[in-house]
Amino acid sequence: MGNKNAEFQACIPVPVSPNRFNPSCNLPYGLRVEHVKQAMRGFIDFLGFINQQLHTKQIPRLESFLMPANFSSIVGEFMNMSIPKYCPDLVKNQYHNGHPDLIPHGLFPDDAVQHAHDGIEIKGSRRAGGWQGHNPESVWLMVFHFDSNSANDKRKGIAPKPFRFLGVYAAKLEMEDWSFSGRSAASRRTITASVIKAGVTKMKANWVYQDLS
Repeated sequence: MGNKNAEFQACIPVPVSPNRFNPSCNLPYGLRVEHVKQAMRGFIDFLGFINQQLHTKQIPRLESFLMPANFSSIVGEFMNMSIPKYCPDLVKNQYHNGHPDLIPHGLFPDDAVQHAHDGIEIKGSRRAGGWQGHNPESVWLMVFHFDSNSANDKRKGIAPKPFRFLGVYAAKLEMEDWSFSGRSAASRRTITASVIKAGVTKMKANWVYQDLS
């Protein structure tokens, strides 16, 4: 009975704390802290609704059965969709797999561009640093750091816990803020670039939200 109650309680994400936002952070392209706050609240409402509905059908929570990277992508994609609802100066990049995720409204034809340095790349991550991309980029990066269960937790004996945002960090990164991991001709490993310690420090110095209590 106790485990069932814990699972139900984990279906209710931890609300975003209005006192944990940084009014002094630097954000580009007309984006404001209030816009980020509204998008985060929207995700909390979305995930809580979905997980409670799944619970009525005895289906595990989204974060408990999706591959960890897939759930992180959902967090990021929700922000890509939601932030422009509150910030009229930004729009979701309409180019399929275009980079960056959010671009200035009206800057590119049909609000679509395959690759540009103008805009904000968005990522969701359970990790507190070392965030990854496919290539080193000179671009604004915003990371939504969160804690939640994952598909690996049940076999590890990790108890149910509700989703919560731990932090949001943003900064204009340069090429030197990344390390690049190529691959050999025989390797099937995905080519990745990671934000190095100096880049992480730059982003955390410009924190937007932080709730590590």
